[in-house]
Amino acid sequence: MMKTFKVLSALLSYPQAGLLPALPELEAVLSGEALLSASGRRLLQPLFDDLRANDLTELQERYVFLFDRTRSLSLHLFEHVHGESRDRGQAMVDLKGVYEEAGFALASSELPDFIPLFLEFLSLRPAAEAVSFLGETVHILITLAERLEKRSSPYAGLFRGLIELSRARPKQEDLAAIVPDDGIEADDLEALDAVWEAEEVIFGPGAAEAACGKETLGSKLRAATRPAAGVTVPKPVGPRPIVSHNNIPRA
Repeated sequence: MMKTFKVLSALLSYPQAGLLPALPELEAVLSGEALLSASGRRLLQPLFDDLRANDLTELQERYVFLFDRTRSLSLHLFEHVHGESRDRGQAMVDLKGVYEEAGFALASSELPDFIPLFLEFLSLRPAAEAVSFLGETVHILITLAERLEKRSSPYAGLFRGLIELSRARPKQEDLAAIVPDDGIEADDLEALDAVWEAEEVIFGPGAAEAACGKETLGSKLRAATRPAAGVTVPKPVGPRPIVSHNNIPRA
């Protein structure tokens, strides 16, 4: 298990009471595992400082306004490449298939493209595979980092850390396919109401598959789990590990 991904998942999840006393342990994991460089770990320091400096209620309220009510900062990967179109449905099915093919059951009610859940999944994969999967999302990570930096959010450093871990460079066509920032802030309630009056999204095999570059992100991830020609991969034995982004890692 790569605990760094699990730590980043915990930090990017909705702040809960157990997170704050665990901050020293989370920092120790990042330092001990050293998947992130020293400079990459320093990028996370503003977030650790911010979490320590504010009470839980304030942290929770700010999190909701930032990620749940600001659509351009959504923590759902496919929101940024498909918006609320039906195309998002097939991409979601593909990504859920990636989890299932790897032998993992989702214990959370979150959609499979929720970034903390995705990071939790990566923490349980072999290092090379996890880095490859993360690299498929680098254009989204860069977009979120830039948008958070414009808002002077300490969460920007976490996304810069993920970009470092991905070891990937984005393709220009993938960056161009990102849904533009609508510029609507979470405190503009009238504008938010208008934006969220969107067409219902259909998640299922009947949803159309669209391109993100040449393939959907979900298709790329699914293809990455297939063995090379002539290689047989044994089926998982025993109970499936449970993927849950709410667990706080222990050093």
